[in-house]
Amino acid sequence: MASLSPDNSFANYDKDRIMKLATHYPNEFTNSILEDLGFELDIYIDYVREAGNEFSNSKSLGDLSETMVKTNLHMTWRLFYLLVKLSLILPVAIATVERAFSSMKYVKSDLRSRIGDEFLNDYLVCYIEDEVFESVPNDMIIDHFQNMISRRVQL
Repeated sequence: MASLSPDNSFANYDKDRIMKLATHYPNEFTNSILEDLGFELDIYIDYVREAGNEFSNSKSLGDLSETMVKTNLHMTWRLFYLLVKLSLILPVAIATVERAFSSMKYVKSDLRSRIGDEFLNDYLVCYIEDEVFESVPNDMIIDHFQNMISRRVQL
């Protein structure tokens, strides 16, 4: 991802590394699209390294993506822009998955080791998204549960 960084006039630019990054996304970058990306990268780097263009103030991938959208160049270099978007999304996706696995150690303890997958998934969603569930009143949950099927005792 450092090869995409616009810092110091794209000093870390490395076409081979960018192409290798693209191969990790086979659903987005097929063999023919990878070939197109190679051509697009050659043209792109020549354009952005020109003196006095709008990319000279970009310091991070976020700045780069904003500049591309503001100048409508995300449509011109759509494959490069897709790689930038995927690179910006990757840390968030990793953090979300790590958060879920971290939460699982609290949910699935030795006392609850026989929890089924469906119940575990539902419970983890409630645990991870606790801010959403805190806004729902307990009485509403009890009423919904009571109305699901007829019960002998009123909760």
